[in-house]
Amino acid sequence: MAEGGAATGEQRLQPPSLFLMLAEVRGLFELNSSLLLSPLLLRAPKGDGHPVLALPGFLASDLSMAPMRRYLKELGYDTHAWNMGRNLGGVASKRVALRDLLRRIHDQTGRKVSLIGWSLGGVYARDLALQMPDMVRAVITLGSPFAKDIRATNATRLYEALSGEAVDDNLEIRKAIAGDLPVPATSIYSRTDGIVNWHTSLLRPSETAENIEVYFASHIGLGVNPAALWAVADRLAQPEGEFKHFDRSGPFAIAYGPPENAQS
Repeated sequence: MAEGGAATGEQRLQPPSLFLMLAEVRGLFELNSSLLLSPLLLRAPKGDGHPVLALPGFLASDLSMAPMRRYLKELGYDTHAWNMGRNLGGVASKRVALRDLLRRIHDQTGRKVSLIGWSLGGVYARDLALQMPDMVRAVITLGSPFAKDIRATNATRLYEALSGEAVDDNLEIRKAIAGDLPVPATSIYSRTDGIVNWHTSLLRPSETAENIEVYFASHIGLGVNPAALWAVADRLAQPEGEFKHFDRSGPFAIAYGPPENAQS
């Protein structure tokens, strides 16, 4: 079974421990670290001006992605918010609105759109890439639960209550999102994620797909963690139609786990 797959009867994963969940407060430290290291972060490869759509996580709004958008705008990208208020969930119910949003950005700019999704936003991003691959340049997810037993999060019950959608609904959609994408894909994750079991964030590595582990990052902090921000900028800077796996020798090299072929 490939890492990105979801199989019936597979071993149940557990949500992160209470200790890791309580340790999520370190996200504030990650934000402050990015602010202090902003001169270094701005040395990342410059963008080519193509559009980038940032999709927030569950219960979050565009405000949560503002540091990411501001950073990428400084690097030369045409950044876009999702403008749908607070993300209260609903993979199936949000599909039409997200398709319309992606189509508008693509039509307005005349260019393919890179999608960055934090947590649940990454699930939306992968679903969009499957539906509209001709409009998507690349997908980057941050701590997103799309693979294996996606119930292994500390937000599953709340998601089901607020979205009105059960995680086990729409099995066909779930399997598609967990599989290979028709566009380049990068999953950035942390084994110390306190909300999402990191195994659910692993895609199947290939010539156009990769996982990047950020040591000691929190779930809440992944979108503002300096090492994660650098990796996002590096991935977006790749020429359209080209893909090379992430080079971990940059200024934040110590913060990344080894490539997939070296991981246990």
